[in-house]
Amino acid sequence: MRRLIALLLAATLYAAPAHADGEAAGDFDYYVLSLSWSPTFCALEGEARDNPQCDRDLGWVLHGLWPQYENGWPSYCRTSERNPSRADTNAMVDIMGSSGSAWHQWKKHGVCSGLSSADYYALARKAFGMIRKPPVPRNLTKPVTLPASLIEEAFLQSNSKLSADMITITCKDNRIQEARICLTKDLERRKCGRDTIRDCSMTKALFDPVR
Repeated sequence: MRRLIALLLAATLYAAPAHADGEAAGDFDYYVLSLSWSPTFCALEGEARDNPQCDRDLGWVLHGLWPQYENGWPSYCRTSERNPSRADTNAMVDIMGSSGSAWHQWKKHGVCSGLSSADYYALARKAFGMIRKPPVPRNLTKPVTLPASLIEEAFLQSNSKLSADMITITCKDNRIQEARICLTKDLERRKCGRDTIRDCSMTKALFDPVR
């Protein structure tokens, strides 16, 4: 009985990704580049919050570049680096949708990179630019339902150096939400950790059009 309890406890701990707050900056294993489908964000929460991102015709935007452990992730790390200025966050609006998003990503994730805010934003921009976003028909006028795997396949076809174990597609409220791509600290493509590679298995996920 004791052995069974111990095994169940171990399985529970393994199943729930470790996540820490206040860790030392720069102590992580790899990055997750998170690309958010802007129409989904706006439909679920952005428009209700009057987020300026939703006033623009955006498709895939940079949600963040997240330091990651092989199992779990750090956040709100201790750092001596200065926070970005308003001008710094405004300069990221073209790929992040809003300055508020850029600020939040620095405070939660960027501080864990061990980089200055300027270098973190520059690295995030470089990572975003390295990934080719699949073309989306501009004549799509209403949401369609499709397998989440189709979005992953579109990314794989658009990026020859990307393989299925390096990317995961997430869903939220029955909609396509994000594409998450795993990169080394040098921004080389790499295999995702087990807690990251959890593909959405929906066969009829809503995909909203770019307005």
